[in-house]
Amino acid sequence: MPYFVVINEQGPAWDEKRSMRDQKGWNEHAVFMEALADEHFVVLGGPLKYLKHRAMLVLDAPNEVVLRKRLAEDPWMRAGVLRNIELYPWEVLLGKTNLTRENRRVAFVETSRAAVC
Repeated sequence: MPYFVVINEQGPAWDEKRSMRDQKGWNEHAVFMEALADEHFVVLGGPLKYLKHRAMLVLDAPNEVVLRKRLAEDPWMRAGVLRNIELYPWEVLLGKTNLTRENRRVAFVETSRAAVC
């Protein structure tokens, strides 16, 4: 399967007054994302430091159609809390052995509440 890099950004339902973990539907979103990580669909993921809330995901998907369909099931996507803004096919050239299915460790990157935009 090819890898993809996806950048998500806060959507129209994002509440600027709340931190990431205090957004409406956080628990459902977190459970959904953890399930994708458990399935090895999400290889890496977490928030980016940026003016707006953004997150980056590295995904292991057979194609873009499957990728978009799976991400559209995210409760935050359905509610408009997040939206996809960029999607790129990604060829891993460095550190490839760390991403092979045989020895890959799935990581879900978290930041402290204080670091959330």
